[in-house]
Amino acid sequence: MRLDEFIEGFERDEAAERRRLAREKSYAITDHLETVERQFEETVQGESLFGATAPEIFVGQSEYPRVSAGVLAPMARDADPAAFATSGAWYEQGLGIDDVLTRRTSLLNSSRPTRVEAADAWEGFLGVQREVAIADRPVDVEVDLDGRPELDLSVDDIATPTGPRARATDATLAENPHVPQPVQKTLSDDDWAAEGAMTYLYRRGFDVYEINTILSAGALGRTEQRRLVPTRWSITAVDDAVGAYQRGRIRSSSSVDQVEVWQNSYLGNDYWVVLAPGDWEFELLELKAPGSIWNPEPDGQYHLAADREGSEGRTGYVEETAGAYHAARLAVLEELAERDRQATCLVIRHARDAYWAPVGVWQVREGVRHAFDETPATAETFHGAVATLADQLPVSLSALRRKSTLVAGVQSRLREY
Repeated sequence: MRLDEFIEGFERDEAAERRRLAREKSYAITDHLETVERQFEETVQGESLFGATAPEIFVGQSEYPRVSAGVLAPMARDADPAAFATSGAWYEQGLGIDDVLTRRTSLLNSSRPTRVEAADAWEGFLGVQREVAIADRPVDVEVDLDGRPELDLSVDDIATPTGPRARATDATLAENPHVPQPVQKTLSDDDWAAEGAMTYLYRRGFDVYEINTILSAGALGRTEQRRLVPTRWSITAVDDAVGAYQRGRIRSSSSVDQVEVWQNSYLGNDYWVVLAPGDWEFELLELKAPGSIWNPEPDGQYHLAADREGSEGRTGYVEETAGAYHAARLAVLEELAERDRQATCLVIRHARDAYWAPVGVWQVREGVRHAFDETPATAETFHGAVATLADQLPVSLSALRRKSTLVAGVQSRLREY
C-alpha cells in the first residue's frame, strides 16, 4: 500500500479526543485510593499483612546506594495477583491509563531501607523479596508492618506507577516458590556476568519484564558483584542489554529492500516507524504536546527530543529520550531479527495531551512492538516518507530536520532509491 493511501482518513476528531480525555481525567483514582484504604483495614491482622500474594517487587533509588526494597501485593483478597504485574498482556487487554493507575494503586508496597549489597541475601526481608522476584508465579507472603500505609501514587517516565507504601519490619514466605530451571542455572553460576545471564534468559523465552525483576532483586551477575538494582535502572539496563544482543544478530544480515512505514497508537501516543534500506542506524524522535505530562504548559510549543546510534551502537548515555529510547530500539530490533534483516530506522513518537499520566516505558515498548502487527505502507525514499508523514505531525518538516540527524540527511550509510 502506498503511504499516501495508508494515511488517508487518519485525521483525528480532536473534539472527540478532548471529550475522552476529560472523562479519563476524573477523580476515579482518588476515589479508588479510599477503597484501597478500606481494603487495608480488612486485610491487615494486627501489624501483619498475612496471606498477601506478591506478584512483583520494587526497588527505589532516591538515596542510592541506600535503597528502598519493597514487595508489592494487592489489597483485595479476591484479586488475581498476576494481573497486577507489569507485562505486555496489558496492551493485549487494551488497558487504558486509568486502568493501569487503578491496578497499581491497588498494590501495597511493603518496603524497608537497605544497602544495595545483596550477594548472599537469602534470609529475612531481602531473602523474601528475592524469592518473589525469581519465582515464575505470584508468591504467598506474610509481611510485618510498622504503622499505617501512606496513601499515595508515585508516577515515573520509566517505571510503572506504584501506590500506597508501608514500612515493613520483616517478611516470611507462606509457600515454597517455584523457580524455573533457567533462573536456577543463572543463580548457581558464580562467575556469569549479568549481561550474559540476561541474554541467556531472554533466549530461553523470558520477556524483559521478568528479567528486569530478577536483575532488580540482585539475583544476576557474579556472586560477589550482585547488588539490588533500582527498578527504574533495571528496566533500561535489560532493554539495553537485550537490544545489544539483537543488534549483534543482524550485524551481517541483508538490508530491507524498500522503505516501509508502520504505525500504531496507544495510551495517547502515536508511533511511526520508518525502515529504510541501509546498515543499522536508529533514531528516536519524540514530539511532546503542550499540555501533555512532560510538557505541561498548555499554551506552549511542542518539545522535541532525539537520540540516535550508528551500526556499532551507543557508547554514551542517552541524554534526551532516556528509557523510551532503549524500549523502542528493542522493539524494532526484535522485528528485524525475526526477519533476519537490518535497516536504517527512525521512530517518531508523538505524545499527545491524551497522555495525561506517565505509566512507564512498557507502553513505548508495546506500542512499537505492535506497530508491526499490520501491513506496512511503502514509499519511494526515506526522505519522501518523512515529508509525507510531516503532514500528519504537529510540527513542520523544517523543525524535524533541525532536530533529527536522519531527517536532516547527514546519516552515514542510508541508501536512497
